[in-house]
Amino acid sequence: MLEKTKLNPILKLTLDIGPLVLFFAINAKIGIYAATGVFMVAVLAALAVAYVLTRRIEIMPLVTAVVVLIFGGLTIVLHDETFIKLKPTIIYVLFGGALVVGLAMGKPLLGLVFDSVFDLTDEGWRKLTWRWALFFLAMAILNEVVWRNFSTDTWVSFKLFGAVPLTFLFGAAQLPLLTKYSRSGEGQ
Repeated sequence: MLEKTKLNPILKLTLDIGPLVLFFAINAKIGIYAATGVFMVAVLAALAVAYVLTRRIEIMPLVTAVVVLIFGGLTIVLHDETFIKLKPTIIYVLFGGALVVGLAMGKPLLGLVFDSVFDLTDEGWRKLTWRWALFFLAMAILNEVVWRNFSTDTWVSFKLFGAVPLTFLFGAAQLPLLTKYSRSGEGQ
């Protein structure tokens, strides 16, 4: 089997967060509707760059791009910022729900996505998948609380300066689990 081409971690981070940084910057200068249009283009550009460099499209960025295009399009066409504010909630619920459904079917989906990155025991994959599923569902609730109770500018800032750091911190907090359930036995 051919080994998957991997992106440089800095480039991957740029492709993942770059569109959000542009969304934040354009919102601050021009407003939410222009920011939404730029966000849509930037998400597609990031997906295209990743594809050109790796010759594959990963499922999470693809799902994100589809939801961004649908809800961003609705935001612009209907001139209603509610749709772009719902987008993170929808994505978090989709990811969290998919992980829970996978677990219910006896297939911890994170193991399928990250098997080339981590080599965990079945129990490790189940626990990690449950944690991420619950995290995504909690983030959906948090997004709803922020956009419904604060200004659009506060919500946009939360997306970049709240949701992104929370995700990184949550991911880092999983290191003990990754070590404990590593098949290599290094954590045992």
